[in-house]
Amino acid sequence: MPLPIAPVGEELTVRKVLADEKHKRHFENLGITVGSKILVMSEVGGSVIVKVKEGRLALDKTLAMKILV
Repeated sequence: MPLPIAPVGEELTVRKVLADEKHKRHFENLGITVGSKILVMSEVGGSVIVKVKEGRLALDKTLAMKILV
């Protein structure tokens, strides 16, 4: 399921990243890779705030839809 429709407050595993190479590298630099654990902290209008490792990231709907959990 795409990240924006994932349940809030539940730790999830990234299954696939549907992005071009430029965005995949960007996600990798942020710690979002296939198999990594992320926690959806909040979701508003498709935009999400996620916790990855020890940091928090805000992703707009366009980017968040490219991450499948």
